[in-house]
Amino acid sequence: MGTILMYCRLVLVLVLSSIASSQSIIKTLPGFPGNLPFKLETGYVGVDDMDDVQLFYYFIESERNPRDDPLLLWLTGGPGCSAFSGLVYEVGPLSFDYAKSDENLPTLQLNPHSWTKLASMIFLDAPVGTGFSYSRTAEGYNMNDTLSASQIYTFLRKWLINHPKFQKNTLYISGDSYSGIIIPMVVQEISNGNDEGKEPKMNIQGYTIGNPLTDHFSDFNSRIPYTHRVGILSDELYEDLKESCNGKYVDVDPSNTDCTNNLKLYTQCINKLYSAQILEPKCALLSPNPNASKLDRSSLQDINSIGLLLSQPQKPEPWCRNYNYVFSYLWANDKTVQKSLHVREAS
Repeated sequence: MGTILMYCRLVLVLVLSSIASSQSIIKTLPGFPGNLPFKLETGYVGVDDMDDVQLFYYFIESERNPRDDPLLLWLTGGPGCSAFSGLVYEVGPLSFDYAKSDENLPTLQLNPHSWTKLASMIFLDAPVGTGFSYSRTAEGYNMNDTLSASQIYTFLRKWLINHPKFQKNTLYISGDSYSGIIIPMVVQEISNGNDEGKEPKMNIQGYTIGNPLTDHFSDFNSRIPYTHRVGILSDELYEDLKESCNGKYVDVDPSNTDCTNNLKLYTQCINKLYSAQILEPKCALLSPNPNASKLDRSSLQDINSIGLLLSQPQKPEPWCRNYNYVFSYLWANDKTVQKSLHVREAS
């Protein structure tokens, strides 16, 4: 009887461990011809006390020298945008072949500029609720930046325990946009953990952030000087803004009518520009919603917009970068793709 009880306990521990952390090697992907020419692993790691919060990740080994090359953790901004965005639109080994893709299953191709040619990369869906990350309890979705950074650190500790050959590699935390808020907090968690002797000790060397959000006031207040420097804002209006607003263009006192009126003129100057890339066209959202004005990687939950876009007889003119995000929605929500990635039904 004692032997049977011990066996049952062992089985229970193994089952719980597999739920808390799981990983799979992916050799083929729907939309990509043939076998993948790089090592792709996907999986989940539990990051709260009861492992109810499960964070999903994509891991690609360096295509050069995984033993010696750096290890990078990539966090996409939003907050709430899947790390798949960074993988397929920015620095990962795959991208969509737009010319060959349609509303069925988008076609994938290799990205010749992938960072994985020089580094191993983890693309993490964080915070919980992003991408394929999920919680088994409603409470698990109660999130803030501090808790998110703590859970990302927990993810790294558990991931490195399960992948000991990468524990000595130099480690960098990378990302874009809103991750400019999260990444310094994660690096601080790592530094504190190293000082406290937590295992495994991480060989953190720094962080890289593209187009980061840093501070609300500084980020948004700097837009007017930038607009002037690139020639969009006239010298006359810029000087009027500086004088009337005293160089403060955020949270303006509504009683300062000179400032608010000049800010309205400024808004008229830029409202037809695509703020993410002023040299590219601003795209109207194809939606029955009259208040909608954009389609980007954080707004793909608008099914009506996607349906209208895909129903067009040809690709919209002029070309708009944001329309490309539709392909990630289609690809990631395809059941054959989710099965191939070993995505859990709870995600």
